[in-house]
Amino acid sequence: MKKFLILLAFLATSLFSSDVDGKKVFETYCWGCHHQTAMAFGPPFTQIAAKRTKDEIEAYIISPKSMYKAFGYKRTVMTQFNLSDKERSHIADYILSFKGKK
Repeated sequence: MKKFLILLAFLATSLFSSDVDGKKVFETYCWGCHHQTAMAFGPPFTQIAAKRTKDEIEAYIISPKSMYKAFGYKRTVMTQFNLSDKERSHIADYILSFKGKK
């Protein structure tokens, strides 16, 4: 029974950790320009999630200066961050969690 509870606790932690990590990355790097559901300096996550795939979001994070025209933007002022693959994946997942929200 003890092993089962430990396994259950591990699985629960694993399931919810990606959202927490994505939120932490968001709060560290993105909050200054993006808000989850309201327009700030950059578009809200709800708008990004409605238009972009995970791969597109990650590509834009990697190199905003080379991607902005492909996305139909007239300019970009987004800072290029040197995030790890894991951080980019978590922030993209976090952004996409706002798809369909208002």
